[in-house]
Amino acid sequence: MLDTTTRTGNSIDTNLDRASADMKVLVKDAQALLSAATSLTGEKADEMRNRGMELLDRAMGKASQYQGQAVIKSKELAETADVYVKDNPWRTVAAAASVGLLVGIFLGRK
Repeated sequence: MLDTTTRTGNSIDTNLDRASADMKVLVKDAQALLSAATSLTGEKADEMRNRGMELLDRAMGKASQYQGQAVIKSKELAETADVYVKDNPWRTVAAAASVGLLVGIFLGRK
């Protein structure tokens, strides 16, 4: 059960890293095009502005896609956690109590 949760968590991390890298590249390209377009006039400037807007639109589409994937994965993780808690109630209570005790000790020292 935990192995599945770990794999799903790693998959989410990989997707988030990929999404972040994609977004940075797309936004950087759009910024470069829009910056170059400011020094141009006429048809060429319009073309570069349009390309920049297309890149930004594509970035927004990718962000929406990754957001949808993140929602699906988070629902899967929540269900996995729910099943684990139902299958192991006393283990879950012990883990929660241990975490609470550690937080209490930590806060008590300050």
